[in-house]
Amino acid sequence: MSLLEALFLGLIQGLTEFLPISSSAHLRIVGEFLPSATDPGATFTAITQIGTELAVLLYFWKDITRIIGKWFRSFGPRGGSHSEGGERGIPRDDPDVRMGWLIIIGTVPIVLVGYFAQEYIRSSFRSLWIVAIVLIVFGILLGLADWLGKRTRELTDLTYPHGLAYGAAQMLALIPGVSRSGATTTMGLALGYTRPAAARYAFLLAVPAVFGSGLYELVTAIREPGSSPFSGLEIAAATVVAFGVGLAVIAGLMAYISKRSFLPFVIYRLLLGGTLIVLLSTGVLDPL
Repeated sequence: MSLLEALFLGLIQGLTEFLPISSSAHLRIVGEFLPSATDPGATFTAITQIGTELAVLLYFWKDITRIIGKWFRSFGPRGGSHSEGGERGIPRDDPDVRMGWLIIIGTVPIVLVGYFAQEYIRSSFRSLWIVAIVLIVFGILLGLADWLGKRTRELTDLTYPHGLAYGAAQMLALIPGVSRSGATTTMGLALGYTRPAAARYAFLLAVPAVFGSGLYELVTAIREPGSSPFSGLEIAAATVVAFGVGLAVIAGLMAYISKRSFLPFVIYRLLLGGTLIVLLSTGVLDPL
């Protein structure tokens, strides 16, 4: 595969990572239509996601640094309750401290399943038949959650059970076509959170999981150079492109969902999944 193909796939990664339409599905599908007609693979996908998560770090920099700082300071000698709070300690019931714990709890499911299901993530889960089906199924679920959800809860209402439910939804994103942001946002909407609140927590929750997965695949690519059809330079270039494009998409999406519904994304998922089924049924595409 060539540098131009890698750059184009980096563009696709940046455009689709934060939209509820599955970046991994798009990389898997688009790869089939490039001159090399090759699946970019789980390694390429995970490493380029580091670029888009760097965009999340930059966009939510103040929130993330505040959460991390307060979470660590809550272990100080004067942490504990509000009445015990002091100059050095942060109360452990502080909203940012709670958010830190919620992100940790919500990350546990995807870490466990991601580690023990590596064989399926790299092979069976990447079947285009599975991609087509989950694009449609999770598109319908997103539409129902957006339509029926009460949209009254804010991030300050987030509970630990809800955080774990978000984590379970994020775990499903290991299957191309589900969409990390789509699954977690769907769960948030179903639990009654507003669209911006559901999306904001989904973005924050993805940071440790995506960086962990990306770094793991980066180490794997260094140890096993043949694990990806792209060279290290090509993957690095694609990651830079994904970062720049992803940063613009985050800003646009947050502005969009503050006023509008997810219906366009639902329709897009259904059309893409349906088209993919037709192409597979007629033999235009090979499912594997």
